[in-house]
Amino acid sequence: MKTKHFINIAGLAGILLTSASLYAQGTAGDTAWYPSAYGAKDEIGALNLLNQEIVMKAVRLVKTGKTYPLAVPVDKNLPAFRHRSFHLYNIQPGEQGGQTLGPNKFSFNDELVNGWTGVGTQLNGIGHIGIDNVYYNGNRAADFVTVEGVKKLGIEKVPPIVTRGIVLDMVAYYGKPIVPGGTAFTIADIQAVLKKQGISIRKGDVVLFNTGWLELIGKDNKQFLEVEPGIGIEAARWLADQGIVAFGGDTWASEVYPNPKSNEEFPVNQFMLAKRGIYNLELIDSRALVRDKVWEFLFVLGQPLYVGSTQVNINPVAIH
Repeated sequence: MKTKHFINIAGLAGILLTSASLYAQGTAGDTAWYPSAYGAKDEIGALNLLNQEIVMKAVRLVKTGKTYPLAVPVDKNLPAFRHRSFHLYNIQPGEQGGQTLGPNKFSFNDELVNGWTGVGTQLNGIGHIGIDNVYYNGNRAADFVTVEGVKKLGIEKVPPIVTRGIVLDMVAYYGKPIVPGGTAFTIADIQAVLKKQGISIRKGDVVLFNTGWLELIGKDNKQFLEVEPGIGIEAARWLADQGIVAFGGDTWASEVYPNPKSNEEFPVNQFMLAKRGIYNLELIDSRALVRDKVWEFLFVLGQPLYVGSTQVNINPVAIH
């Protein structure tokens, strides 16, 4: 009886170990995600997919010449993720008490910013999110992260992003002015919106989601930051497999939060940035695009080249 009992325990232990191993393949325990498909020394991830042909195809989407700024204005009152803040100060050096410079009475304004680069509309680079201190392409924090910035995967490495952008109107899909926080977009949801809008996803695309979440700013900042709708991990995998270069929308993390299936912190961002080298575009204001029913457009972004930063404030432009 004792021997039989021992065998059953051993068998159960084997099953548990096998299950744990299979689970790890989809989570932080998986090390099969590096080196990158773009080479062991690659530092730009999915942006390797962009080429002159994709740019020219995107340019042909311009029909009217109308431009749409996609950023939100940034000031000290804009709600930001946890510890982040933004303060701007106007300084007039040498002009105290109304003084001027030179016989022509030259005067000028200069601004000093004390703030986090992750406030407002932003580009999150592939060096921003890691898994147990390992980042895109297997780069370990101890090898490239310093207090004065990263030595690899910095924003300065990111080439201009000029490609086709699409916006998916989840507000219309759910029939609510603001999609409820905690709503996880599935593959089926995304496919249904694509069909309704008469578009498809192509290799090299930037895919944006309109959820109405920006309407909460200044009205309910607490709710804005505590929860949000967005894609779940299955939808993230599907989007990545379509060959997109960036995902994002009008929320602050671009994924459903909190995660409805576990207590994991931002698993979609881990998968997209660290494992697949796909960039995250946060707080994108797509409301004007949706009002004009502009579902596909030329997306243009040339971000500030802050050497060593993993994220930066941006104002991308959609051109129709």
